[in-house]
Amino acid sequence: MTVPGPLGWPRWVGKLDVRVPSPCDELRDDRVTRRNVRLFLKRDDLIHPEISGNKWRKLDHNLAAAADGGHQAILTFGGAYSNHIRAVAAAGHYFGFRSIGVIRGEERLPLNWSLAYAVSRGMKLAYLDRITYRHKTSTEVIERLREQHGDFYLLPEGGSNNLAVLGCAELPAEISFDFDIICCPCGTGGTLAGIAAGLGRAQTAIGFSALKGCCSLEARVTELQREAGVVDGGNWTIDHDFHFGGFARRTSELEGFIEDFKRRHGLALERVYVAKMMYGVFARLERGDWPPGAVVQHFLSYALR
Repeated sequence: MTVPGPLGWPRWVGKLDVRVPSPCDELRDDRVTRRNVRLFLKRDDLIHPEISGNKWRKLDHNLAAAADGGHQAILTFGGAYSNHIRAVAAAGHYFGFRSIGVIRGEERLPLNWSLAYAVSRGMKLAYLDRITYRHKTSTEVIERLREQHGDFYLLPEGGSNNLAVLGCAELPAEISFDFDIICCPCGTGGTLAGIAAGLGRAQTAIGFSALKGCCSLEARVTELQREAGVVDGGNWTIDHDFHFGGFARRTSELEGFIEDFKRRHGLALERVYVAKMMYGVFARLERGDWPPGAVVQHFLSYALR
């Protein structure tokens, strides 16, 4: 089935079997019930098995722009275990783009499972040493990449740009009931910037940072909203207290929470982003941050049954 997509681009949803709107499931948990709060999961992890969650929402409008601009290739950046790298590789496979993943650090063989998947979906891997990678957005580095790989549509690391914000801004309108607060994990700020832009009056968004000491994240969210042409409504905040030591770091306490959540609800939470957000939500619930009667919505981008 072909349906009109953004920017006039035909989006082959039937080919991908994309599940949008994604469902909302109420989380039945005695810790929530005794606080007289209702808690829902926005199951964006069910959008598509390979391009799920905020990755689909960030890519949707960008894929349209790449096609409308006549680009045959998409180039992006990421670490060796990047969810974004895998999603772009899958998108290239399904939509007929050449995909190039520029990976932080030196090549290591054999490839890990994440990069091996990307290659299996047709992605060409390139590598930048860590010093050069810090300057990956510079004109010099980008021009060198164009000399090596030809013309491409450039996607930033994590996929967060103005079009990603517009894609994520569509999420709140999919929720058919009133809610007070929506929570999401925060890495590059694009998801939070978009979700906050799509909220109604008296609704707020909380981003839970997976990074330690990232004091520039608030400024980045504001910048992304400005680039997307949306108004910063002052309806969002970032919680920096649940990074568990930094990006991709974990502790026995976090691992215990993940295992307990799986026993209770049959969901194995993704560890880098989602589990930290969920831990923070329950911690804030226990200390009474949300009044009785509040309806809290969680953006669940990655989970496994």
